[in-house]
Amino acid sequence: MPTQYLRFPARRSPLLKQLARAASSSSYTPRPRTATSSIPASRARAVPAAKPATPAAAAPAAPAAPAAPTNPVLDPQAAMPPPATIEDVDPQLAAEIPTPESSGTRAPSAAFATALSGGPQGNGNNIDWSSSFHGLSTTPFSPETASVLMQRLDPYDIEVKPDGIIYLPEIKYRRILNRAFGPGGWGLAPRGELVVGEKVVTREYALVVHGRFIAQARGECQYFSEETIPTAGEGCKSNALLRCCKDLGIASELWDPRFIRDFKKAHCQELWVEHVVNKKRRQIWTRKDGEPAYPYKAAGRA
Repeated sequence: MPTQYLRFPARRSPLLKQLARAASSSSYTPRPRTATSSIPASRARAVPAAKPATPAAAAPAAPAAPAAPTNPVLDPQAAMPPPATIEDVDPQLAAEIPTPESSGTRAPSAAFATALSGGPQGNGNNIDWSSSFHGLSTTPFSPETASVLMQRLDPYDIEVKPDGIIYLPEIKYRRILNRAFGPGGWGLAPRGELVVGEKVVTREYALVVHGRFIAQARGECQYFSEETIPTAGEGCKSNALLRCCKDLGIASELWDPRFIRDFKKAHCQELWVEHVVNKKRRQIWTRKDGEPAYPYKAAGRA
């Protein structure tokens, strides 16, 4: 035997060392093996797999429940409640508001006609202004009144829209009527109930002066939400007043093409303007003695 094997003692394995300590001590207790055993993984014996059960002894397996998604996707619009409508808030009020389908050709209600005629008990002189044309074209107005109605407009009172359409503000129509007939000598009588469409409200009005029917017209005004319907109703009334005043000759120049061309040439100008927020540029019409309204600022002459 070579001497190098005698010079150094042989190496003992951990298992032999454990048996040696057990032989030298009477109080030795075997230590159970755990998952954290010091036996290398290369020397560990594979545990045989359990034999599958026979088909006769196998019990039917219950269907597995579908696994819940770990990160479910939520639809934000599905969680939002639907917007409230007039029917949800006040069904009785919704039933009283006419629609184009329900009131386009329907006659005014009895209560509406009674209110316009002055009451349920009349003396023969009450007039139902919801349908009457009493006094139409019976007597002309006096020359003094006619001169006030057909007076030529002051260019200072005329305004121009950004698209170039000239107009007279609604309040100045009322001032002309007050000068001609006096406050309380004229009025607008509704010829039907307010019709609420999808984006517009309409109503027909009659212009009554000193107890005489003068003209009638249907006003209209757009709205953007249910909360603005009352405001749109007032705009509808003002629009009807402007149309009724055409029959009296008030501001008739605004429908004269020659007057429109001369007025725009003398008092209006077309400018390039810039939006102060998004910086977009466009052309609009303004009066020469005025400036573009917010949100636009002048960017140069067209």
